[in-house]
Amino acid sequence: MIPLQHVTRYVAPLREGGSLPGLVEADDLGTYVCKFRGAGQGLRVLVAEVVVSGLARRLDIPTPRLVALELHADLARYEADEEVQDLLRASVGVNLGVDFLPGAFGFDRSVEEDTEVAPRILWLDALTANVDRSWRNPNLLRWHGRTWAIDHGASLYFHHAWSGGVTDPARFAAQRWDASDHVFADRTGDLAAVDADGRALLTPDVLTEVVAEVPDEWLEPVPGAATPEELRAAYVRFLTARLDSRAWLPGGGA
Repeated sequence: MIPLQHVTRYVAPLREGGSLPGLVEADDLGTYVCKFRGAGQGLRVLVAEVVVSGLARRLDIPTPRLVALELHADLARYEADEEVQDLLRASVGVNLGVDFLPGAFGFDRSVEEDTEVAPRILWLDALTANVDRSWRNPNLLRWHGRTWAIDHGASLYFHHAWSGGVTDPARFAAQRWDASDHVFADRTGDLAAVDADGRALLTPDVLTEVVAEVPDEWLEPVPGAATPEELRAAYVRFLTARLDSRAWLPGGGA
């Protein structure tokens, strides 16, 4: 599992996103952007964050370090904002912490980004069906001269259909992905080489390691997958099926 830390102080809300993430401090003396389990998007968004961030690291795509953040009920007593109070009370337990990158600034297309990372980010977004990295909302940061990919929660849409039970991975495997609105749609580089490298790196064993990083508390039972182990196996099946297909690859689908 990703490392577990305890929130010691709520610093400030970050109102750029609809889920009202907050800046917090933890007992490891780190500062994190906390994505709350009590936000409206639900726990599966946190699962997607961990899984896709893990895939990004294996593909050598810079992405902030993640931790699990244990939030205690007494933290809400010290917050004056009623909206934040309600969110903190609804988020008692394990939340997601994204390492805060001090001094980072938003991605600007006029700045020459790392030419090698752009096609890797596009390939990862295609693999995981990420619909939230458009030129309007790139979810990229520039930090220490590199482009960092953040906010992966809009990926892996298939798990939102699991309320009635785990679905068939074949549909996700064959689902085409539209690259036309992607921030790097015109910077694909040698996508065939990126595709070959990605498939070689993301073996079933690697997928299993990545999914193992998700905290048990976020893996809510569904019909046919009642335990965290069964749910992790389902994620591996879906990602393996996707990698066995090329229908989703921009320019390379059957």
